[in-house]
Amino acid sequence: MSSAQPLYARLKDHVMNRIRAGDWKAGRRVPSENELVQRFGVSRMTANRALRELTADGYLDRVPGVGTFVRARAQQSSLIELRNIADEIAARGGKHAARMVVKEKTPTTPALARQFELSKPSKLDHVVLVHEENGVPVQIEDRYVNPAVAPDFLRQNFTKITPTAFLLAAVPVEELEHSVSAIQPSREQRRLLKMQDGEPCLALHRRSWSGGRVVTSVTLIYPGRRSALYSRYRTSANGTLSH
Repeated sequence: MSSAQPLYARLKDHVMNRIRAGDWKAGRRVPSENELVQRFGVSRMTANRALRELTADGYLDRVPGVGTFVRARAQQSSLIELRNIADEIAARGGKHAARMVVKEKTPTTPALARQFELSKPSKLDHVVLVHEENGVPVQIEDRYVNPAVAPDFLRQNFTKITPTAFLLAAVPVEELEHSVSAIQPSREQRRLLKMQDGEPCLALHRRSWSGGRVVTSVTLIYPGRRSALYSRYRTSANGTLSH
């Protein structure tokens, strides 16, 4: 490392050398701006520029209010299968935690009645949770459930068992519907996911049926820069799904 380099470039080299050497692995928190200022005797502006450029180059991920982390490959979640997010995180070697935001019974609006194929007014169970991986928010789960199909849903402690895990155990799934869209998150969604202004999200919309009735309608919202949705399945020679 040449002393003729600008200070911010020397800081970038220091961080990159630790990453390349394997000292700082994916998901590890790197020193904050204040810590870099104290350790290297540089200005806060210099430390900020080094971290900002490493983030723009794709080596770091800065989560407001949480810290700066060595960026891992985009966290993948299944698009087609019903997968428990706690299991997905554990399979990556991470630690899952969930934070409850909303847990309520709510009247069925006309839009919800159409989603649940209901002809009579009723109430639905509604939960909103934030799922975290190693302390970093990775998904908002906004779920409605038909209590006539899953009557014990709201009695569960969803910081101990995920809604998906409970529903898979309680109600057999016969049919699934998926759609994906790119969205600009609301201010509240950005706050919950600790995202910067202007960052997009991926939204996976899913409904499931059992016994000819809609069990649940859920929207799963992922920070676009930290997430990827995937699927893999067998096809026939002409590219259609195999059965």
